[in-house]
Amino acid sequence: MRHFCIVETEKNKKTTIIMKKTTLLTNLLLGSLFIFYSCIEGNEKPIIDPGNDGSGNVLVVDSNITSSTTWETGKTYVLSGRISVTAGNTLTIQEGVVVKGEVGTGSNASALIIARGAKINALGTASSPIIFTTIADEIEPGQIISPNLDPDLSGLWGGLLILGNARGSFAGDISEVQIEGIPPSDTNGLYGGDNDADNSGVLRYVSIRHGGANIGEGNEINGLTLGGVGSGTVIENVEIIGNQDDGIEWFGGTVSVKNAIVWNAGDDALDTDQAWAGTLDNFVVITGGETDHALEIDGPEGSYNAAHTLKNGTVKGNDVAEFGDFRDGARGSFENIYFYNFSNPDDTNGRGDLSLSGDKTIANFADGVLTFSNLQVTLAQGVTLSQVFKGGTDAFATSVDLGSNTVGADLDAFQGWSWASEAGILTIQ
Repeated sequence: MRHFCIVETEKNKKTTIIMKKTTLLTNLLLGSLFIFYSCIEGNEKPIIDPGNDGSGNVLVVDSNITSSTTWETGKTYVLSGRISVTAGNTLTIQEGVVVKGEVGTGSNASALIIARGAKINALGTASSPIIFTTIADEIEPGQIISPNLDPDLSGLWGGLLILGNARGSFAGDISEVQIEGIPPSDTNGLYGGDNDADNSGVLRYVSIRHGGANIGEGNEINGLTLGGVGSGTVIENVEIIGNQDDGIEWFGGTVSVKNAIVWNAGDDALDTDQAWAGTLDNFVVITGGETDHALEIDGPEGSYNAAHTLKNGTVKGNDVAEFGDFRDGARGSFENIYFYNFSNPDDTNGRGDLSLSGDKTIANFADGVLTFSNLQVTLAQGVTLSQVFKGGTDAFATSVDLGSNTVGADLDAFQGWSWASEAGILTIQ
């Protein structure tokens, strides 16, 4: 069995996490262990820790990125706290880079924020994806599967937040708001505007793991947060694993996402808010033991109304997760989605169903503002479609045998670069 040990150096009071086995010999050795940090001036500081060869390939980032910067292939970058790429600047991340967030909670939670007016060009490839993870992860550039962490570990750092100038539907019809998960004192957390074609860069072949640190009661950071991100932004081939809050959450904006996996989300796998107006095409949700909903779809908060599309998805449930909760005036189109491995709602106090919550949502469904088509499901034994798909949505669903689905995700899109693929978890069984 392994567990985490937090060690503080005497030289600079900087904390790190190392792994140890629970043996007497190792405990004695750790009692005398002294970790040295070798620093240089500037934004990025080489760090020497257990397993590093001292080559300078592990770099600490401890202040905001205020000029255009490139993180290079073969290196690991450690976020020492909440790091923002500020307006007017671009962070380029080359293929194969590993980014690790240090442990922290509250205002000290580590995260990478791409502020409004800034860009991220995260240019992973199918053979060399970019990985965001925790300092506790012993993974090195060139690896895909963590050598020491399980895929359900969460809350060990913050996450990645991309913020833009596109419209959202906000209470009071204001034009900008502060993103959840970032303290109000940090203005780099503002998002929203009037430029629906806004461009926040490129996110391609990226895996984000073990995040979701708390910054306050009921206020965690999502694995990937997209706030007011515009349609000029490219996001494709992304994977979120073991996040304590939501896997991906959209707050307004018009950005589309293609080829996405969410595995072991602690709250909702996919969460949409504030009239997001993009498309999610080809996605996989694998619920975990703490997942609340596979889909949580919220309606607009102000007078601006827009709708999004989710299509070509495969959703694997468990005994505790719900298919989805469509609430607060939910809108949009949901098509070609296959659900399986969910429980009997009657045996689990309503878990394992798809529900429409609130008069506005029910009215939108009746008026064709909220639509479903080509839904397929492998039902639990003895369960009927109407038990699972509530409020008349069963009219758009068909029951199929396990693995006999004709709709769902193209799983080949995730082969070779994702942890889920390498772990064999994408097999329908």
